[in-house]
Amino acid sequence: MNSVLKKLAAVFGLAILTACASPAEFQNMVVTDAVDTTTVQTTVYHQNVTVARVDGGEDTNPLWTSEISSQAFEKALIKSLENAGILSELKDGAPYKLRATLLEVDQPIFGLNFTVRTRVRYEVIDTQTNKDIFDQEVPAEHTATFGDSPFAIQRLRLANEGAAKNNIAAFIEKLIAERPKSSTDNVAVK
Repeated sequence: MNSVLKKLAAVFGLAILTACASPAEFQNMVVTDAVDTTTVQTTVYHQNVTVARVDGGEDTNPLWTSEISSQAFEKALIKSLENAGILSELKDGAPYKLRATLLEVDQPIFGLNFTVRTRVRYEVIDTQTNKDIFDQEVPAEHTATFGDSPFAIQRLRLANEGAAKNNIAAFIEKLIAERPKSSTDNVAVK
């Protein structure tokens, strides 16, 4: 009977440890192969964009739910742009700067499958004219299932990471598909 109680205590202790919310990890939000890099090479954005600012994210409270922080999203965005061949090696002096704002991270409260929906505003600014040449809100989502993890806290983190990764991939696809506006245009690309 004593060994059964020890095993139950160990399982209970493990359950408590895994019940703490952990933040979305940037390396799991990085886009690695979803972008056609040969197409990127024919655009004006090829190695010409620097990330100026990322905001709107939230820090994770371990006693509540997993969140996507601005810092983690920025690191994932930078690495994704680098992987796609868009990131400039110049921190200052790049022809285009990018601002991203996490407008919404819609998370379920409970369920077997967790679908997280993100909406991020991306602005690409021509550094010579200081005008927006790309300004769009990009939606994306990802579902994490019980098969991904039996622990709800971990499924939510996985759904957050997948939604952020899908959002960055969608942005890159939209960016390279757009023809940048000339410096005389004032209307954002929609």
